[in-house]
Amino acid sequence: MRESRDALLQRAADEPDLTWRVLGTLNAFRALIAFALLALFFAGGQPRVFGDQHPTLFWVTAAAYLVFAIGAAVAIRRRWLGADIQAIVQSLVDIAAIVALMHASGGISSGLGGLLIVFVGAASLVLPRQFPTILAAVATFAILGQQALAQFGGGTTDANYPAAGILSAVIFAMALATRPLGRRIQASEALARQRGVDLQNLSELNEYIVQHLRESIMVIDDDNRIRLSNASATQLLAASGGVRGLPLRDVFEPLADYIHEWRADGSQSSHPEFTVITSGSSLRITAHLAPLGKGAARSGPILVFLEDASLINERVQQSKLASLGRLSASIAHEIRNPVGAMSHAAQLLGESPVLTEDDKRLTEIIETHSSRVSHIIDNVLQLSRRDSSEPERLSLGPWLQDFAQEFSNTLELQEGELTIAAMDPDLEVRMDRSHLRQVMWNLCDNAVKYASETGGILVELYADRMQGQGRPYVEVRDHGLGVDAATADKMFEPFYTERSGGTGLGLYISRELCELNRATLLYLDRPGGGSIFRIVFADPARWESTTT
Repeated sequence: MRESRDALLQRAADEPDLTWRVLGTLNAFRALIAFALLALFFAGGQPRVFGDQHPTLFWVTAAAYLVFAIGAAVAIRRRWLGADIQAIVQSLVDIAAIVALMHASGGISSGLGGLLIVFVGAASLVLPRQFPTILAAVATFAILGQQALAQFGGGTTDANYPAAGILSAVIFAMALATRPLGRRIQASEALARQRGVDLQNLSELNEYIVQHLRESIMVIDDDNRIRLSNASATQLLAASGGVRGLPLRDVFEPLADYIHEWRADGSQSSHPEFTVITSGSSLRITAHLAPLGKGAARSGPILVFLEDASLINERVQQSKLASLGRLSASIAHEIRNPVGAMSHAAQLLGESPVLTEDDKRLTEIIETHSSRVSHIIDNVLQLSRRDSSEPERLSLGPWLQDFAQEFSNTLELQEGELTIAAMDPDLEVRMDRSHLRQVMWNLCDNAVKYASETGGILVELYADRMQGQGRPYVEVRDHGLGVDAATADKMFEPFYTERSGGTGLGLYISRELCELNRATLLYLDRPGGGSIFRIVFADPARWESTTT
């Protein structure tokens, strides 16, 4: 019994919406008719408009009809039974109630029989196959039966069979004409529902594709509000929760400022690119703007492609490393040995007692530049061996203390020239110990050399966690002259240097070693002058998955 009831409820839920709308509208009309007849009966004088022949029968039938309409409204709303069953039951009650009201009001001459045309016609829209004609036949028999009762029951009115026949014929015609119309309406609604389902499926498919694209995309409307942002873009911007509908400035202020300037400045490219470092995750993000709409107007919506610049650089660096690897093998065999021989010969020549001071100065120049070339060769060979890495968990505080002491002793720094800011004693990082030492040594060595140009050395080591993501980082801060924007864009490229005697490989190797350990090396301007080099280590939440 339980299963059959559940089956009926499921069937009722699967009925077309048109059927339930017709039943609901028809029931509202039913309730309105019942209420109006009751109001006319009790508010009217003598003689009454309706119910004058049998008053008690009239108001009892009208009241019961109103109660039935209220109950039918609940049944339709909750869909207790199938639409077909409810339509049949309600139609039979309509016929019985209208015929009884018609009999209480003087028969066919009261005009109430015309209501059967509405009820039978409306029910024919939703009833299947032969039921409309059966319903019309039941109404016909009920009308004729009422006429026979009026004739042989001793009523005060005479039977009017011609009028009853005409009314029955109209009811039959309405039932037969309405059913094809109902089928067409239901077919149209079924087609519309199918198209709606197809569109919904297509929309969900598009949403799924957009959300799972590897590329990060975002759509900005003409008010600079985010209308679409896939999961990749939300994660790249380190945004928490849903960003759809939010102002772009609340999510990514640098990009909002750039788009505002781009909209106002018509001289810029119509498809510009913009690179910025996020404040939350310290990632270098490149944004490509693609205006949408007719004519690609700047004032309209914009499709924004976001890319992690470190991933792009990684692919470029892989190509560079392949070339450097081939070059390093050639250098190792063809240059290193001759350079070593030249340096050794210069040392022996410098020990000769017959050399003048000018000759000794020349031999010193040969030794200095031979050593420089040898250092370049060592760096290039180190690049070719960068694939080996053994990352491990390090407690950053004690490690920095040991490093700072070793570095200060080696460079003979005075107390206070290299300091470590207070940090969380539980801060841990994951990186190859030798790689971290090499990167930190290079950064601190650059900081000391450039800071000395200002007349004083003040280098500070600072460590903390990124807000939102919890990624640990360490910074090397100095109070030097800083770096201009043009140099900042090139300083991590191989063989680029503005210092006399430099190889131009130190920062490049440092970034490569960081990326080998899933870390990122960034340059930031320091407020008030100076430079900040930040190492953002791997996400601690991914350490376990990385090691397994």
